[in-house]
Amino acid sequence: MASEILYLKIDQNIVVKDRNVTLSDLAKMECSNESVVRKLKQKKIYTFSDQINVKKQKTTNLVFSVLKIIELIHEDYPNLLIVNEGESDFVVEYEPNPDKGKWLNAFLVAVLCVVTFFGAAFTIMMFNNDVGVPDVFSKLYLQVMGEEPQGVGEIEVCYCIGLAVGILVFFNHVGKKKITPDPTPMQVQMRKYEKDVDTTFIENASRKDHSIDVS
Repeated sequence: MASEILYLKIDQNIVVKDRNVTLSDLAKMECSNESVVRKLKQKKIYTFSDQINVKKQKTTNLVFSVLKIIELIHEDYPNLLIVNEGESDFVVEYEPNPDKGKWLNAFLVAVLCVVTFFGAAFTIMMFNNDVGVPDVFSKLYLQVMGEEPQGVGEIEVCYCIGLAVGILVFFNHVGKKKITPDPTPMQVQMRKYEKDVDTTFIENASRKDHSIDVS
């Protein structure tokens, strides 16, 4: 077994639905000995309490060190050489009842959409007033047409259409469809935010000595 090498890859954040967490829930593994991988996939790593946050429908987060995972693997294969290709510390989120609260989540999303819509509309209107867009359009109309504009003109209509099209193109998203296969700016920012949250959670757990690590 001394010549066997196990390659281990664990992401920074893993969500589990079962309170009995096995190594296959956490890691991707590769070894020339397939029997080693098959056995390790069934190895239990941690068991969440069945009473934790089940009624309140909250997630339970724990920080694990990859050294603890290596220690548990060496209990079965003490001579196995392990190469870590993933994170040194990672977060495990336990969601006990993911199917509950769907209507509440849908309501919160709807409220967020309404607030975002009116907030964005108010921001655009305030920006137009601050930079004097109506005055610019009036002067431009006067120079081109030779007379003062009467109400809403073609420039304002084209501006509104162009603003809407520009927003859709920038965010690369129309309904459930994407204009291009590239990730949207919102998705990029959300991934950055999630990564920052995980990093902060890991650092706080390490400082408070709440992470599951080797002795």
